[in-house]
Amino acid sequence: MRKLTYVILLQFILFALTGIKTQSRIVVHPVLSSKQAQLRSPKSAEHNHSRPLIHPPIPTELPQTEKIAIVMLDKPQSPQEILAQFPTLKLRYTFEHALIGFSVKGTIETLQQLAKHTNILNISPVNNYQVERISPIFQPEPNNENLKIIGGDEARGLYDQNNQRITGKGVTVGVIDTGIDYTHPDLQANFKGGQDFVDGDSDPMETKGIAGASTLHGTHVAGIIAANGKIKGVAPEANIIAYRALGPGGSGTTEQVIAAIEQAIKDRVDIVNLSLGNNVNGPDLPISLALNHAVEKGITAVTSSGNSGPNRWTVGSPGTAAKAISVGASTPPQEIPYLQITGNQAPIRMEPLQGSPEWNQSIHTNLAFGGLGRMEELNDVKEKIVMLKRGQLTFTQKVKNAAKAGAAAVIISNNTKGSFSGNLKETVPIPVAAISKQDGEMIRKIDPSSARTILIEEKDILADFSSRGPVTGTWEIKPDVVAPGVAINSTIPGGYLSLQGTSMAAPHVAGACALIKQAHPNWGPDEIKAALMNTAKPITNQNGQEYKTFEQGSGRIQPLQAIKLETLVLPGSLQFGKFKLADNLHQHQAFVKIKNVSDTDKNYYFTIPKQEQGLQWDFPLSIKLKPHEEKQIPIRMTVNADQFTKKIYDGYLQLNEGSNQIKIPYIYVLEEPDYPRVMGFEFGNADKENTYRYEVYLPGGADEFGIALFHPSNFQFVGYLDWQRNVPIGALEKEISKTKLPVEGLYIAKVFARKSGKEDMIEAMVEILPESGESQFGKK
Repeated sequence: MRKLTYVILLQFILFALTGIKTQSRIVVHPVLSSKQAQLRSPKSAEHNHSRPLIHPPIPTELPQTEKIAIVMLDKPQSPQEILAQFPTLKLRYTFEHALIGFSVKGTIETLQQLAKHTNILNISPVNNYQVERISPIFQPEPNNENLKIIGGDEARGLYDQNNQRITGKGVTVGVIDTGIDYTHPDLQANFKGGQDFVDGDSDPMETKGIAGASTLHGTHVAGIIAANGKIKGVAPEANIIAYRALGPGGSGTTEQVIAAIEQAIKDRVDIVNLSLGNNVNGPDLPISLALNHAVEKGITAVTSSGNSGPNRWTVGSPGTAAKAISVGASTPPQEIPYLQITGNQAPIRMEPLQGSPEWNQSIHTNLAFGGLGRMEELNDVKEKIVMLKRGQLTFTQKVKNAAKAGAAAVIISNNTKGSFSGNLKETVPIPVAAISKQDGEMIRKIDPSSARTILIEEKDILADFSSRGPVTGTWEIKPDVVAPGVAINSTIPGGYLSLQGTSMAAPHVAGACALIKQAHPNWGPDEIKAALMNTAKPITNQNGQEYKTFEQGSGRIQPLQAIKLETLVLPGSLQFGKFKLADNLHQHQAFVKIKNVSDTDKNYYFTIPKQEQGLQWDFPLSIKLKPHEEKQIPIRMTVNADQFTKKIYDGYLQLNEGSNQIKIPYIYVLEEPDYPRVMGFEFGNADKENTYRYEVYLPGGADEFGIALFHPSNFQFVGYLDWQRNVPIGALEKEISKTKLPVEGLYIAKVFARKSGKEDMIEAMVEILPESGESQFGKK
């Protein structure tokens, strides 16, 4: 890093001497179309910290720059009373339930003064939240195949205490999203009103009539929960209250989402669903804390884990909320394309990109290699399957170029270790899928005379895009469960559509919660969450290997079993914290509460875990509970840390009652796990004219942090957007005058952070355009 820094500095001097154009605006496009991509920066000699590093002139943020912030208090106090000392601050929202605090707008200088007030617990910048940019998979005939795999149709054959069919009747679900098309015939009977926190009224209709920014996400989510027409949701007679917190294009802010949670608490909904998020893996962001408070108020909170998989540490807020149910995505039964190459025994699994036309077995042709997908690289691809490398061009640009050159299909190989999933932003005429870097390198080494695609049925595996845990800082298991999130048919304004994402998985769980709540009206959020986790089915990959607990939580939900279960174990998962090598022989303890919710005596015993070197368990071998009795049980883990070699250890403890088994996921970490040191980079237009804003999240803080721009064609250094030393843990936000921007064009932004000798870097394409039209916003 040191050598790289000095090279950049020399180039920056040349850049500074050439002058900078001032008429520009910024758009950010991902270099890698997955929501988050960590790239390891080059390793080099350690920095010499005996003297400060030389760095270029960095754009500074003026004290008069205005910002919106969430203010959290350590005890209730009137915002007006506090703000009387700061007359220039403008009060926006007051929070009494989701948080104790308020939101304000004011200058950085005044906000810094406000932070010194004795009752201020924390001041957090307003972040952007949005639904995934989703593309249609196909226009389906209405069906309910996704419900069959989780047993949702069977659960509706049960009866509640009042001899009513279990359909979610009498249960209210709040949907915090882009709004709902409440005129849809499949949703009209369920809709019970709502609020719009984008336009500030009581009409939570989806965004309509704005080119490129119309929305359908909330209607799709609501249909999965409770549609009752041509298609049936999981809980078709549940009530739906819509809270529009995300506006045109599916974007919203922290304060809009918290205001929606606040209103849901006031409305006393039973369940709230948030199929939204960002790519910040942090447990203490305001929305995550607000969801925890909602649970404490008696609301079961369900949220998507994110679509940034398949790597670890990719779960995003609010999927990091400890008390909420964070949901990953599994696959319902579907046919997946594999690439079969003559002479290669094992077929290669391909991951269709979201928005791709369906693959079929008719694609049987030669392979061709087309570099990065530029037109000049696609000279001999007509009627062939063309394999492209990931990078520099967007997925959509690559596929459109290949189609123009006459290709029959496109395969994109990853440019970093592992596989990936992606999203096409426009309709394309030919199928496109992704493969891993390793498979791509293997294919390029052979001389395939022919290739064909074959279709293999898969079900109950984890979707590649589904975000994984654990959570940074708390080391908790997230997601908690998984549910179908691939090729899910549901309602949209004016019809039906098949979409995919953890946004589609979460409402399956929200609907299941509604069924459980009707069957067990006295159960609170903790019991409902435990019921789903205690009865979930752990799933395996294509090779029969069980996924890690921090990838799938307890497994894929089974609502029928959750309704019928007679024993609850709370919490549904255990985390034993972080061990240090210096601890040597160290003991950690956690507690579980076992509740007999049946009318008969129950005898329980734990299965002794498989013996592991350096690890010893201590828990009661047997427990007896009378009807409706509960008991808290200590579980002790003794660890000899110097015998361990990995950073993360996980598994399941098993509680048995007769032939019934409850698996309890657990996790513990050794020393400082190798989580990404930088995440959640966003860059775009600020509220004030002629200024731009970036946001980034540093889970462990940074000894050194920077954002450097490079030309994509020759990787020549252009300049720094920022460079700092000794940055604290948490969100970092800065506004930059457009006079500090380089000339218009496309640039690669390398965002890097270094902490305790470990470095991480993420990339995004930054496009600087002549100022015109409406501003756009991108994220990485």
